[in-house]
Amino acid sequence: MASIGKIARRTFLVGSVAIAGGAAFGIYHLRKDAPNPLITGDGEVALTPYVLLNQDGVTIIAPRAEMGQGVHTTLAALVAEEMDVAWEDITVLHGPPAQAYYNQALLGIALPFRHYADNEFRNSLRQNIGLVGKLLHLQVTGGSTSIRDAYERMRHAGASAREALKLAAAEQLGVPVGDLRTEASHVIAPDGTRLAYTALAEAVRDITPPDVALRPRSEWKYLGKSMPRVDMLGKVTGTAEFGTDVALDGMKFATVRMNPKRAGMVSYDDTAARDMAGVQAVVDLGDGIAVVASNTWLAMQAAEAVEITWDEAPYPADTAGMMAVIAASLDAAPDSTARNDGDVDAAVAGTEVVADYSVPFLAHATMEPMSATALLQDGGLQIWTGNQAPVMTRDKCAAAAGVDPEMVTVHTTLMGGGFGRRGETDYAVQAAKIAAALPGTPIRMTWTREEDMQRDFYRPAAMAQFRGVVADGTALLVDGQIAAPSVSHQSIMRQMGQVPPGPDRAHVEGAADQPYAIPNFRITGHLTDLAVPIGFWRSVAASFNGFFMDTFMDEMAHAAGADPLQFRLALAEREHAPSAGVIRAVGEMAGWTGQTPDGIGRGIGFCYSFGTPTAQIVEVEDTGNGIRINKCWIACDPGVALDPAIIEAQMVSGAIYGFSAAMQEEVTFADGQAEQYNFTDYDALRMHNTPAFEVRILETNPHIGGIGEPGTPPAMPALGNALFDLTGVRARELPLIKSYDLIL
Repeated sequence: MASIGKIARRTFLVGSVAIAGGAAFGIYHLRKDAPNPLITGDGEVALTPYVLLNQDGVTIIAPRAEMGQGVHTTLAALVAEEMDVAWEDITVLHGPPAQAYYNQALLGIALPFRHYADNEFRNSLRQNIGLVGKLLHLQVTGGSTSIRDAYERMRHAGASAREALKLAAAEQLGVPVGDLRTEASHVIAPDGTRLAYTALAEAVRDITPPDVALRPRSEWKYLGKSMPRVDMLGKVTGTAEFGTDVALDGMKFATVRMNPKRAGMVSYDDTAARDMAGVQAVVDLGDGIAVVASNTWLAMQAAEAVEITWDEAPYPADTAGMMAVIAASLDAAPDSTARNDGDVDAAVAGTEVVADYSVPFLAHATMEPMSATALLQDGGLQIWTGNQAPVMTRDKCAAAAGVDPEMVTVHTTLMGGGFGRRGETDYAVQAAKIAAALPGTPIRMTWTREEDMQRDFYRPAAMAQFRGVVADGTALLVDGQIAAPSVSHQSIMRQMGQVPPGPDRAHVEGAADQPYAIPNFRITGHLTDLAVPIGFWRSVAASFNGFFMDTFMDEMAHAAGADPLQFRLALAEREHAPSAGVIRAVGEMAGWTGQTPDGIGRGIGFCYSFGTPTAQIVEVEDTGNGIRINKCWIACDPGVALDPAIIEAQMVSGAIYGFSAAMQEEVTFADGQAEQYNFTDYDALRMHNTPAFEVRILETNPHIGGIGEPGTPPAMPALGNALFDLTGVRARELPLIKSYDLIL
């Protein structure tokens, strides 16, 4: 019984972000510390934002959201490693909206340098530019930056907390601080006396945490190992709280029905809905309605009973019309020329290769649909929701409810998937509006799956034209043009109200920044003016540019009469050793010979993205009753492997996400709205068609890279290249089910 009570207590803390009865530590190595957001009462002390010490043990305040990627475990390990905390004593809470939790790494990745070529100066410059994120209150989980941002910052928090506790213990014991050591959440004196950290919370209140050096890697006990997930116990016992789990006294339940054509609402008739027993209210949201009822299912039924006349879509009515607009933008002047080595317009002797590619719109399709709980009471608003941007969520909800941001409390719950979708604030804003219409009543708002598919901010459709020249078994020229609507422009405009000046470098990531020594190499980005709502999707532009660029690399290798793996390896060896290393490693893992027996195909895919070069080899088999994926080998180099099990899980997860999209997923449009409604028409890989995986992690990259997204971009071309090896048919369009008989 005691252990179950402990589980429930810790889960309550995660859900409520309670800060009570303890001491908090941490230290920034920045020019000026952001204000500490932790509010304390009598007998409490908060020195800085990251580490809370109370009677329950050590609570680590995580600056990033947990959506299944395991980030809370690694963030906890960063602190615990330096603080000498016993792993079983750790609780992790998500931090409240606050400048202190800004993401320093996020803005730095936008600098116009090739990331793979970063030296110490450029890496330092990225970190300094990232300080602007503090001014913008950029508390965001995304871009595979969580650990890159926290790698030193949270270790310093643990180290300063450890030394402050030793100072407090030295005063109590009357011994020199240099004679004390720490272990398993205790300060230990030379005579063996042990003082628990929890017993020192009051004594450490007036001690300023010192700035101390970090421990060398040779002394790590937690980092570099696969640690037990801090979120796992709550999930398997059912005590973990997701957005759809929030329960408050007197709660009512709501859903929304918004214009699927992404425009306004002309009129509605809610007579039938209001006559349904248990319906509490119908709320006008401007471009749709919300229904509040005694339970969620009733709210969903009543929402369908409302007769609504919608405005027409502000974009072409069907997919063909949209793709025509994207194609036309290839003929316009480029927005960016992010890579322009040599002279692609000069005459280069060799075999010319040309190819056109296209990919469709894609949905995020998180397993947990969009949801939020809101309560407006006594002039204050509380929001419980899974989100990737707490400060933006707070500010947008404040505006929607008509209250000051200081009067909004955001409780960030666990998430059943994010992939960039929960970086948006639309669903939380809807909950705030509904709560404002029914003050004093807690409202849990949940979207239907159909609403989730129809109202997504999609991964954009994209097209590309590539021309290359090969001779003597290598590539001499690559000239690529890439066209799509700009994810960055749309998303930043929604969140900040303006688009930053200059070319959209992110538009060509996954192509322009590939580490290949091709003497004549140009990539241009062409932005399409198309009003279909789009947003950040796992690996963003690298998700389509990885397919374009690496499929073309494969086509050039075959045109050159070269082995596809050796073709890439030779070009990478002259440009970036860690990239060459993962290509070489994945070949060793798979026993690559370049030859496959009848009925078997193998393909390699490579993409450098989010600071981590990743290579994959996929094996497919013609079973006679369709083609299945047998095996996938993955090699990656994130520089430092802080938790191998989490890295492996994220690489496999990213590949599955990419395979699902490559094989069968697409969002199509008719009459101005998406034609896909649920997993019946937007399905993912299932157990029976998911391959076996093998992952190898290298650590030669000089700077720590991301993990959550790099596994997705190479998966799509690796599968396509394997299918070409099997069938001799080259697919330049996704999804692949249009070209091959795949087992779904």
